[in-house]
Amino acid sequence: MNRGNSADPYRRTLIIIPAFNEETHLPGVIASIRESLPGIHILVVDDGSRDLTRQAASDAGAMVLSLPFNMGYGVALQTGYKFALRRGYEYAAQMDADGQHEPRDLTLLLDTVRSGEADLALGSRFLGRKNYRAPLTRRAGMLLFRLLASLLVRQHITDPTSGCQALNQDTIRFYASEVFPVDFPDADVLLMVHRAGLTIKEI
Repeated sequence: MNRGNSADPYRRTLIIIPAFNEETHLPGVIASIRESLPGIHILVVDDGSRDLTRQAASDAGAMVLSLPFNMGYGVALQTGYKFALRRGYEYAAQMDADGQHEPRDLTLLLDTVRSGEADLALGSRFLGRKNYRAPLTRRAGMLLFRLLASLLVRQHITDPTSGCQALNQDTIRFYASEVFPVDFPDADVLLMVHRAGLTIKEI
């Protein structure tokens, strides 16, 4: 696979987008990524969508892997990480397909892992501007996950369920392994990353 020229800082970086029935949002999301990170490789993992998700992603210029049926968010994510590992990408980032993340924030996350500050960079919705407001019931669950994650990894974590992350190759390898909890890839993943000796930083 052509990774670009040596002047491209993201030539060995892959953006992974798990998607289920997201034909409406994907073109805009992919276009925004390309605007912020020109030339970067983008992989959409179509999780058995019943709409035109695959076609929309392909038309927007992304690589596409399609699962045979809806297997869940965790399986779709891990499929992307297995692809990244097998293709030799040194860095990867994940973001959701519904447009809730700002693609320009990926540069901050990727720069954090590329500089060696952390093995895993989390994009927090509760640091900085703090303008994210979840429904009340969801906030209660997020608070519980936040407290548990912070306690277990022994550092303050504000957004353990963030779907916007960047990883170096060590963490890619860990996510692609059998220990990755595909059923519930949230706060428990951070605990496993911590226990594996990998470092975490929120942005």
